[in-house]
Amino acid sequence: MTRILGLDVGDRRIGVAVSDPLGITTRGLFVYERVNIRTDMQRILETVRENECSAVVVGLPLNVSGEDSVQTGKVRAFARRLANTLRSNAMQKIDVILYDERYSTVIAEETMREAGVSEKKIREVIDMRAAEVILQDFIEGRSTQRQ
Repeated sequence: MTRILGLDVGDRRIGVAVSDPLGITTRGLFVYERVNIRTDMQRILETVRENECSAVVVGLPLNVSGEDSVQTGKVRAFARRLANTLRSNAMQKIDVILYDERYSTVIAEETMREAGVSEKKIREVIDMRAAEVILQDFIEGRSTQRQ
């Protein structure tokens, strides 16, 4: 089995996390400061290649009610662009999966506060930690479905 990449996509930053090869645990990789869509896609493409990923899970920011928001539309468009970028780079077998990310940032922030992480450090890594939460939740949900 290969790794899965997790993304928490925002307007200014993208948090990036990756699973282990068995798809059991996750770890944060980095927070990417967005440049423009072409450069952003290239950076993610490189990360997919470097980590030999078989799928990319993109956090979908639904409202608390489960409905789409303005940001949801932006993330859906980003995911479509990513899927097209992967396809055009001979990586058509890599799935791009949208996954409900409600509360991922809140969970990541609370976990870091409980661990005594400073507010400054939280601001620096919150997007990466949110990507970890999204990816871990996806992995756990998938393993529950298999049982």
